[in-house]
Amino acid sequence: MLRRLAPAATAVALLLTGCTTPGPGPDAPARNSAPVTDPAEDDLLKTAQLTLVTRCLARQGLALPTRTHSTEDPRLQSALFGTGPSELSLTLPTGATVTAHTDGCLADALHTLYGDQRRWFHAQVTVNNLRALAADRMKTDPAHRAAMARWTDCAATRPRGTLPDRVPPAVADRCAVQSGLMDVRARLEPAELARVRAERRDQLTTYQQLRTRALRRASALIGAQPAITIQPKGTEGT
Repeated sequence: MLRRLAPAATAVALLLTGCTTPGPGPDAPARNSAPVTDPAEDDLLKTAQLTLVTRCLARQGLALPTRTHSTEDPRLQSALFGTGPSELSLTLPTGATVTAHTDGCLADALHTLYGDQRRWFHAQVTVNNLRALAADRMKTDPAHRAAMARWTDCAATRPRGTLPDRVPPAVADRCAVQSGLMDVRARLEPAELARVRAERRDQLTTYQQLRTRALRRASALIGAQPAITIQPKGTEGT
């Protein structure tokens, strides 16, 4: 049975998944575009990653901290995420570049689970950013451009003391509704997302295949030993 991760372990596990959340803005996707997955399977993969990373750190005389801020230790950072230039890099059609290391305990865990870290990196980054690509393409639509202009005018009237290049999330959301941008996105996104999914069907297939492989490996790994649980100081296990 998988045990619920304690808060510190959960924070580390979220780092290990490599997920990102877009900041507030007129075209920030509300969610990523990865296929809908079973939460129990997601938990299994996170627990397996945590188990593998913990083993890897132990071989170096290190351990995951019981407090999130302790991950700032340079030696632990290097052991977790690797050192030197990033060996993996993918520039998305939107212009953003995502990088990752092939050394470090996280990379070792991903290679063990998915069998090919490089293929998983390219597939996961591509799939998780399909919605961002669809949002970028919607910008050429006349209705979207008009709504975007209204959004910009709305967002220009933000609270005093706000940085010029920062739009508070509450303002961004309010302006998205008032400008009609939210409705335009809701109308345009399904067709645009379907197109980008079709164009990248091979990467979607690779994503599913490698995830299935990782689930089998994670099930065998976790089934062979008790799940690792990290508890903050002063708490009792559940």
